[in-house]
Order: sequence, then structure tokens, then C-alpha cells
Amino acid sequence: MTTGAQTPTHFDTRPRRSRLRTVLPLGLAGWLALEIWLLTVVAGAAGGFTVFLSLLAGFLLGSVVIKRAGRRAFQNLNEALQRGTPPSSGGGSGLMMLGGLLLMIPGLASDALGLLLLLPPVQKAVGRYAQRKVDSRLRAATPGTVGEAFQQARMHRPDGKVVRGEVIIREDERGGDERGETPQDRRPPLTP
Repeated sequence: MTTGAQTPTHFDTRPRRSRLRTVLPLGLAGWLALEIWLLTVVAGAAGGFTVFLSLLAGFLLGSVVIKRAGRRAFQNLNEALQRGTPPSSGGGSGLMMLGGLLLMIPGLASDALGLLLLLPPVQKAVGRYAQRKVDSRLRAATPGTVGEAFQQARMHRPDGKVVRGEVIIREDERGGDERGETPQDRRPPLTP
């Protein structure tokens, strides 16, 4: 018989479940219960046909909003590519699409939240908050700034111009490249 504390013979190697994975199903169930309760209250007060028309109107309005936001985002991307500059993250197209998606989801609470996201002051406030959160997470995850990471990922020509996708292969004295291949070892490019 031994005295004292015994050491465990095995360890639980499963990773801990995140708080989000624990709370998200409960939150979704609560949201669904709220939506059903609101629909039954409005159906009792105004009638089932009114509820049907409001859900249909929300779906149609959401599809129009998503279509407009998608067109605006595609137009901004196209203009940025023509100018040769990176596309700007501004414009609120993502939040407009989220608002449209919330309008398309059947339910009155999601419609109210979707309409709220379509208001420009709310979009600006939510956009600033999201940008601050993303920036703080990126700063915590990587040393330096995001711009430095993008700058390191680009190749520079001697004249200072940035050329995406350019590969420089230096050849050694015997005519081979860094992998030891000579020009005779290289295959021709695959072209039709």
C-alpha cells in the first residue's frame, strides 16, 4: 500500500472546445426561437397573409440589395484592376451584402437587423469596429505590419518597379541554375 498522491497514467490529448463552438449552437437556437415567437405574435395580431407578404417583401428587397452591392463591388474591383492599384476595402459592399442576406432569411428580427445594416452610419461604425478587430488580431499574430508582409511577398526589379510573378534564376559558373540543372536539362515550356 502506497501513501501520497498518485500520478495519472494517461493524459487527455483532445484539444479543448472553444467558447465559440460551445455558445454558437445555443445562440442559434435562441435566435430561431425568437424568430418563431415574433412570427406567431405578428400573425396573431395582423394575420398570416400579412406575415407572408412581409417575408416575401424582405426576400425580394434582400435580393435587390445583394445584387446592387455585388455589382458595386465588381465595378470597384474592375476599376482598380484597370488602374493597376490594389482594390480598396472601403465602400461597404460586404456589409450591404450581409444586410441583404439577413433580409432574405425568413424572420422579422433578421429583417430588422438587415435593415439596420443598410444605414450608412451603422455601416461606417460596424466597418470601423471590424477593421480595428482585424488589425489587432493581425498585429497579435504576426510581427510587423500587414503592409510589410505584402511588401516581402513581392519581387522587386532593379529599377524599383514591382513585378508580380517574376522569377529570377541565377546561374552558376558551369552554366547551371541554383538546382544544378544546365540549359540542356530544362524542358521546353508547355504551350499549345
